[in-house]
Amino acid sequence: MTLVLHFISDLHLCHQQPQLLKLFKHYMQEIAPTSDQLYILGDLFEVWLGDDAVNANLPDSDIYQQSIQLIRDYSDNQGDVFVMHGNRDFLLATDFAKQSGASLLPEVYILELFNKKIGLMHGDSLCTDDTDYQAFKTMVRDPIWQQDFLKLDLDKRVQIASALRQQSQQQQKQKTMTIMDVNTDAVINIMQTEQLDILIHGHTHRQKTHSLKISPKNVQRIVLSDWNQQGFYLAMDEQGFSENYFNC
Repeated sequence: MTLVLHFISDLHLCHQQPQLLKLFKHYMQEIAPTSDQLYILGDLFEVWLGDDAVNANLPDSDIYQQSIQLIRDYSDNQGDVFVMHGNRDFLLATDFAKQSGASLLPEVYILELFNKKIGLMHGDSLCTDDTDYQAFKTMVRDPIWQQDFLKLDLDKRVQIASALRQQSQQQQKQKTMTIMDVNTDAVINIMQTEQLDILIHGHTHRQKTHSLKISPKNVQRIVLSDWNQQGFYLAMDEQGFSENYFNC
């Protein structure tokens, strides 16, 4: 029986955009069951303030609960789920994994399947020209920073996250699209270092398959789409891959 993998990213689930949860529900119930493994490559949620936010009285708490149950239903009845941290939900931790049945992945994860070496990333670490963001990421990924942040009550965390988001939006207005895209040298470096045939990532919201020549290989970089009025998933099996948009 052929192994089928699905890859999704950048859903940004939140209460402000209820159509996203509707799309996710449709995908998890009607489309994902055609796969054996599901890889969520970051930014499943627009914001994640800690695993304790699931059962809190926050606007997004119901979104969290419903999403976790959808993932749990898949992991219990269909196949394996793997979740990678994004730049919005980097605080996903062990309680989320236990409740959802998902396995949390490191920032770079390597699959060896179908006679290919496939690298998975969220993609933000490839955007090395965006030095402001990389400095921010270094700060918030520091374990001590995270421990201190998670000790704060949720109301305070909401305030800090909101302030950081506003600051980020202001900075983005002053940046070119080139700065916020991946750096070519960073892509070549990771593909050469890991000897990849295929690199799959999200983050940039610029869905496309790029064919590259990285001597001596012809390789591919597949960028996943974000979700908005329609959803997107990449399906892969031994025959190859397909890029799929859908509505519900």
